[in-house]
Parts: sequence; C-alpha cells; structure tokens
Amino acid sequence: RYKIVFVISIMSTVCNHCGGTDIEYDGARGDAVCTGCGSVLEDNIIVSEVTFQEQSTGASSLIGQFVSSEGGGGTKGTLTGSGFHHGLSRDSREVTLQQAKRRLTHLGNLLKLNQHCIDTAFGFFKMALQLNLTRGRKSSIMDTACLYLVCRSEGTPHMLLDFSDVLQINVYSLGRAYLKLSTALHINPPAIDPCLYIHRFAHKLELGDKVHNVSMTALRLVARMKRDWIHHGRRPAGLCGAALLVAARLHNFSRSVKEIARVVKLSEGTIRKRLGDFKDTPSSRLTIDEFLNIDLEQEHDPPCFLEAKKKAKQLQIVPVDKEATGLEESVENIEDKDKDLEESEGDGLTGFG
Repeated sequence: RYKIVFVISIMSTVCNHCGGTDIEYDGARGDAVCTGCGSVLEDNIIVSEVTFQEQSTGASSLIGQFVSSEGGGGTKGTLTGSGFHHGLSRDSREVTLQQAKRRLTHLGNLLKLNQHCIDTAFGFFKMALQLNLTRGRKSSIMDTACLYLVCRSEGTPHMLLDFSDVLQINVYSLGRAYLKLSTALHINPPAIDPCLYIHRFAHKLELGDKVHNVSMTALRLVARMKRDWIHHGRRPAGLCGAALLVAARLHNFSRSVKEIARVVKLSEGTIRKRLGDFKDTPSSRLTIDEFLNIDLEQEHDPPCFLEAKKKAKQLQIVPVDKEATGLEESVENIEDKDKDLEESEGDGLTGFG
C-alpha cells in the first residue's frame, strides 16, 4: 500500500487563543483542535490525497477521487502492472456540462440570443441535471426547454416554433419538455405580450420605409384588443396577424390573409376568427381618424362570454318553439275534432227527419 499526499494549504501550527503548539489533526473529521484550550482551529480540511491499493489479482488501483469545481463526484484512476496512467480522468458530469454549454452556445447564436440568456439557460440546465430531468430525453429537447424558459422570463421575441424550425423537432415535444422543466424548477414565466412580435413580423411583410408606421398602428390595435379581452386564451401570433393585416390595409398595403398566415405561422381560419372577434367590438365601428385619436373607456365583453351568452339564448328559444309547435298541433286537432262532430251531427239530423 502506497500513499502520496499533496499539501495544498498551510495549516495552523500555533493556537490563536492560548498560543499552544500542541495541535491534534483528525483526518476522519477533517478538523484541527488545540489540546491545550480545546479550540477548533481548522474545520472541513480538504487535502488532496491519493491512495494506491493492491487488488487480489496483484494489480494496483488508484483510490483517490477528483472533485470538480461544479460539485460533482469523481472517478478513479488505475495502476495496472508496470503501466501508470498519469492524472485522473475527467468527471462524466463535467463532460456533460461542457457539452451542454457548447450546444447551448451554438443554438443561442443561431437564434441571435445574447450571452446573458445563454448563461442563464446553462444554469437552468445544471438544475435540470441535478433533478435528473435529462434522463430519457434528447439533449436538443432539453437545450430548447432551457433556452425557451429564458426567452419567456426575459421577454425576448422568440417563439417555440423558431426552435422547432431550427432543430426540426416536433413543437409539441418541445412544449412538453418546457412545461416539465418549468414545473420542476417552480418557475412561472409571465404571459407572452403580443406586442413583442409586432416589429419582427412587420419586417417580414416587406413594407419598405413604412414599417415603423404600420408597426405603431398594429401596436395600437393590439392594445385595443387587450383592453377588449380578446387576447385571453389566444395565441399571441393570432392577434399580431390580425392587427398587422388591418394596419397594412390602413396604410394602403394589399396584404392577403394567406401572406399574413405564412409570416405568423398560423392558419388562415385563426386569423379570420381574430378579425371576427375585433369586428364585434365598438372600436371597429370607428373611423380611421377616430380610432387613432380616441380611446374608448368602455371595455367590451370577452368573446367567450358573448359566445356562451349566444348559446344560452339559443337553448332558451328552442324549447319555446317546441311548446308553440305543440300548442298549434293541439289546437288544430281540436278544430278537426269539432269539424268531425259537426258533420256527424248534421248527418244524424238529416237521417232523423
């Protein structure tokens, strides 16, 4: 059995309290105690110690352990026969973190994220690794979940579809991993503000030097939709598409619903529904000048409330109609019976005379 000890720090040889030099070092507890006054001079002493132990086969193995700066465990080196592998192998956790850092940096650069977002996403990945959330999942999916959680927390104009397009992964798989990560880390990101995507979508519509004017009009439309409760339960991209379509038409740009749907990556039916929701509000009845200069104080009811109200009215009307139909039938039956009785009585009187 061989032992090699590397001294990494100079321990106290004189007691600071009584001045005694009789210091007892306990390697098992990792502390140094003065035997004169009982003061603990050193606590949690860490010494770089490597031990070689002979195995039953005659080979020697390295018992020392490497502790990384990330706090992970270590791996053992080996000494077999006359050959010696100098140094300790890297911790697998450290290798995993280095690879994750490289992947997050690459993906962040593709989506034009700043270094702060990439570092924050790396912190989320380390917490996910500690909670064993990475097991059974592809590394690219976990990287996306960490980066998208940062985008939601920081309010950057990035959608989950952007990650899906870059990585060519199903957006629903990315969404499930994101929800799992946010729930496990107890992070409740704020709701997405549709205004974040207006400038981004406006630049893709090729509006020339009127991009700013169209964007400002679209922002005003989105703000009005938010006051009328249209954005609750709706995708932000749908509101942006409807607002940009109306704003482009107001500034004499003939953009079709199909072109808007291609930019915001939603179906044409969704955009038409958002237009229909806005059409039912009092703001849609204003002229262009009135809309740009007047803010209505009254808030419109949410579309879901109006839809439920309309269905309730239909349910109330249908039984009334059925009852009315039944009354009409009963009245007709009574009239028919009266006619039959009159005819029978007339026939009887004729025969009797």
